[in-house]
Amino acid sequence: MNKITLLMHCNDQSGIIAAVSNFIAQQGGNIVYIDQHVDREQNIFFMRLECEFDNNILDLEDLKDTFKNGLAKQFVMKWRIYTSEVQPKMALFVSKYDHCLYDILGRYKSGELNAEIPFILSNHLDLKPIADSFDIPFYHVPVTKDTKPEAEARQLELLKKHQINFIVLARYMQIISPKLINEYPNKIINIHHSFLPAFVGAKPYHSAYKRGVKIIGATSHYVTEDLDAGPIIEQDVTRVTHNHAIEDLIAKGRDLEKIVLATAIKHHINRKVMVFNNKTLIFY
Repeated sequence: MNKITLLMHCNDQSGIIAAVSNFIAQQGGNIVYIDQHVDREQNIFFMRLECEFDNNILDLEDLKDTFKNGLAKQFVMKWRIYTSEVQPKMALFVSKYDHCLYDILGRYKSGELNAEIPFILSNHLDLKPIADSFDIPFYHVPVTKDTKPEAEARQLELLKKHQINFIVLARYMQIISPKLINEYPNKIINIHHSFLPAFVGAKPYHSAYKRGVKIIGATSHYVTEDLDAGPIIEQDVTRVTHNHAIEDLIAKGRDLEKIVLATAIKHHINRKVMVFNNKTLIFY
């Protein structure tokens, strides 16, 4: 059994769901999931559909061509079709913090993430032993103000060599350049504490502690040229009180970062995210 996922959007108009459903049926597919949303303000129709085909029936390229020249043209759709047989390739970028890396690799090894991890890249050597313990290639690409262009060129070389589909910044403490972002639009996932922009800087938990915050959180988003302002994929919070020390806030924050980042990665891998005008739709 071969499973495909269709993501599409276009101007809202009558008959889209019926037309797409009939198309899948005519191609010998069985719809197992369908969800849609209409943005009334912009008059845009969004849909995510999963369907199954017998292996001896589906010719994916023929299906794409037929859809492209038929319904996609008729409704002026922006669309993508993915097959479950192809696992996306995910590169992990890290620096010195290890909590998100350990969490991702644990989920990966347990089969929780339907993806491949061809390599881990870091601007430091601190986390190389972790990569070695999971038998994943590790590349050390130092970054300084003077060597940033060379480092970026090396990153792109590795990404293309390993045919990477998307990048996860698992607490990678470097600003991603526009060149890399343009190569991977809405395909670079970042994680940070949710104190931005109120608590910016190197020690956000210390600043939050001094203000007596009542909740702390984490946000995972796609990277854009506007720092920490990309489309949000996942967020979560937990409550804290005056009884919690700074160390408690840091520990709780790191737990949230792991969970939020892992959830965002799953959404991306499972093709549940659609981005439109710097805003995401998540189809659960």
